[in-house]
Amino acid sequence: MARGDSPAAGVARAALDGGPASARLRAAILALTQHRGPNSSICPSDAARAVGGHDWRDLTAQSRSIAFTLARDGDVEITQRGAVVDPEQPSRGPIRIRVSPA
Repeated sequence: MARGDSPAAGVARAALDGGPASARLRAAILALTQHRGPNSSICPSDAARAVGGHDWRDLTAQSRSIAFTLARDGDVEITQRGAVVDPEQPSRGPIRIRVSPA
């Protein structure tokens, strides 16, 4: 994850600290997308793995839900097959999450 004083470092620390899984997943999504940058993306399972360890599968649906909330707030974009999807519309199938363009 992020090191030092980079923009993603604070949220990375929040993802790894104790606290509610929802707050840690939110922080993990933000840290991972910021670390990857605008030309790359993550899967909801990446955040679930960072937070859940061996039990990451139990957090995947919650990670996906939080990603859509972050997309509605303008913090990230959700894509399917490379195209940005409307976070207000129901979505099925695999998604990717990337940082919103500045």
